Amino acid sequence: MSQTILITGASSGIGRVTARLFLDQGWKVALVGRRKSALEETAEGHEDSALILPTDVTSEDAVTQSFVKVAEEWGRLDVLFNNAGMNVKGGTLDEISVEDFRALSETNITGMFICARAAFGLMRRQDPMGGRIINNGSISAHVPRPGSAPYTMSKHAVTGLTRTVSLDGRPFNIACGQIDIGNALTDMAEAMTKGVPQADGSNKVEAVMDASNVASSVLHMASLPAEANVQFMTVMATTMPYIGRG
Repeated sequence: MSQTILITGASSGIGRVTARLFLDQGWKVALVGRRKSALEETAEGHEDSALILPTDVTSEDAVTQSFVKVAEEWGRLDVLFNNAGMNVKGGTLDEISVEDFRALSETNITGMFICARAAFGLMRRQDPMGGRIINNGSISAHVPRPGSAPYTMSKHAVTGLTRTVSLDGRPFNIACGQIDIGNALTDMAEAMTKGVPQADGSNKVEAVMDASNVASSVLHMASLPAEANVQFMTVMATTMPYIGRG
């Protein structure tokens, strides 16, 4: 019987690359994102194994409906890759609008919570009980980039969510882990190849890695037996400025 996974932010970037790998590996994949046409592009060639679920992850009702559809279609959910996220233009605190901060928080914090909550509720009630939640963190969950307060705050919040779900999930056989990603080459990371601000005030090009490295790491985390869990994994471009940043 094929395993099942729901991936948020599956219309582009890391979500799309990861979804395609899972589909190639024979998983049933529920694709969540705002744009139906983009989700259909992700599923191309694997329409029989993909479930297209246009969803705004900041909407509790929309997320609930999507998880109900998964339960109705497949009977259970084995894994959630809680991946959807966004960033805003960098700057010091006084240069970042409260409106931008709230928009980012709605996706990166509220959306993460809503999706984890829905997955947790389904996993504790399905038979057999249990499952796995993998949250997309960032190396910014450990150390910030200059001018990144909203994004960095949100990723520290994701770590708090991961730790708490790991603890609360134990009685229900729900494992929770976090993948912290550094400079995977997606549209969001394209700026790294052109030069980005450093802690010493300079502007430098940074090393990047192919997003397939993230996808294979998520697949490893998702494929572990119930008795084992990757609590935190950092996967990053080997020579990017992380160790010793600043």
